[in-house]
Amino acid sequence: MSRHFDAIIIGTGQAGPSLAARLAGADMTVAIIERHKFGGTCVNTGCIPTKTLVASAYAMHLARRGAEFGFALSDARADMKRVRARKDEISGRSNKGVEQWLRGLKNCTVIQGHARFESANTIVVNDELLEAGKVFINVGGRAAIPAFPGVQDVPFFTNSSMVDVDFLPKHLVIVGGSYIGLEFGQMFRRFGSDVTIVEMGPRLIGREDEDISEAVKKIVELEGIQIRLNAKCISLAKRESGVAVRVDCEEGAPEIAATHVLLAVGRTPNTADLGLDRAGIAADKHGYITVDDQLQTNVPGIWALGDCNGHGGFTHTAYNDYEIVADNLLNADHRCISDRILTYSLFIDPPLGRCGMIDAEVRKSGRAALAVKHPMSKVGRAIEKGETQGFIKVTVDAETKRILGAAILGTGGDEVVQVLLDVMYAKAPYTVIQRAMHIHPTVAEFLPSVFSKLEPFI
Repeated sequence: MSRHFDAIIIGTGQAGPSLAARLAGADMTVAIIERHKFGGTCVNTGCIPTKTLVASAYAMHLARRGAEFGFALSDARADMKRVRARKDEISGRSNKGVEQWLRGLKNCTVIQGHARFESANTIVVNDELLEAGKVFINVGGRAAIPAFPGVQDVPFFTNSSMVDVDFLPKHLVIVGGSYIGLEFGQMFRRFGSDVTIVEMGPRLIGREDEDISEAVKKIVELEGIQIRLNAKCISLAKRESGVAVRVDCEEGAPEIAATHVLLAVGRTPNTADLGLDRAGIAADKHGYITVDDQLQTNVPGIWALGDCNGHGGFTHTAYNDYEIVADNLLNADHRCISDRILTYSLFIDPPLGRCGMIDAEVRKSGRAALAVKHPMSKVGRAIEKGETQGFIKVTVDAETKRILGAAILGTGGDEVVQVLLDVMYAKAPYTVIQRAMHIHPTVAEFLPSVFSKLEPFI
């Protein structure tokens, strides 16, 4: 015998719980299945714990700069057990909140266990057979483990285990110079570790514009982080002091002695053990479930949301997946993922807020464009805060005056970029921002004068 539901949701990341609440509120019977921690990556090993740790590191960094602001502290050392306890409390509160919310929903049954497809509309969990006409996969992803020589012979951290560290690594080597690697690198350098970031590519955060990569490199190097680029042949080996990271770089020693290693080289979806083949669900060579513009798989009645579909990999894109699916099902809204504008942040200090096209994409489009780059050292709010690193960069269409893309690397950049993003979604010209009255003193108030300096994009 099987239990029948109107909908089954596998996973409780950013899309799953909200979708469960929306469907249950529409008088549908819903089963939501979680095999590990409620809340997924964001709540347990991603956004909430890491940004909590970033906040602790920022407070310590600011304390050390006390003399610049007119005060002095005798000591500002990290107590990593207290740092972790603060993180655990904040992350744990969110984890418990998601679980309690789901268990309190009318028409929603919470099941803990490992779900596997038996067919397109039947799922086995804890030896029980569940059946539904609609199935939503929200299983997320995890850190990818690269096949470096020696990787299985040494202890290493991923983002999931690094957030639970309650001690201070003497020398942390991070393999991967992108978003996760940079955030952990600056964080632990500020806690007091020696940090080396090893990147296989020719520059950090390779998908960004070159000037952003270079600016970020200078920012972290000024804090004492060592950067090793063009590391082509990486291998790991045990040493008495910890781990040796062997690299084949254009500059520097061929071996880096580390006490600890963090692998931050990408993500992989949690789809390998779901029995997708039994349901006939298509996935690409990396395991990401193939979906159409409305997040439907190739099998009618099955959708894939969040990191497991390869369309975003951010908490906010996962939540937007939920909004698209729910509105299409319940409101006949005909929303689709191609409508959204790519946006995200790099949460180092100062943060990077990004939206729309990068320079290379603007050039490839062949359109006539205008651009401007304004240093944060000429922004009053940044000067007042003593945080003048970075710049504001915006590109607009020369004909329509619509914003094509923007990068704000500087204090408040992760928030200020939302001003530009909202105007982009409204399909309005940048001149709307110039007509608005902004609060003084803020970073956002400089946007109108930034646009006044637009020049032909090269």
